Amino acid sequence: MEKSYMLISCEMGEEQLLYSQLKEIPEVKNCLVTFGSYDVVAEFETDNQSQMNEVITTKIRKLKKIRSTITLRAMN
Repeated sequence: MEKSYMLISCEMGEEQLLYSQLKEIPEVKNCLVTFGSYDVVAEFETDNQSQMNEVITTKIRKLKKIRSTITLRAMN
């Protein structure tokens, strides 16, 4: 099992839209709108590293209104 957290900065005023889009992705287990340097924090899980890379590159980073991301991979 692979687990990661992503810190996301988005365009101003688009936090709720991005939150809604992230919640529709099955691998996203938790999502929070935050205040500060990052606008949204997403927690997601996959079965393996290959799936993790696919979720990051094809599902999350391609969402519109995202300006930047930082991914933190967690170890169990």
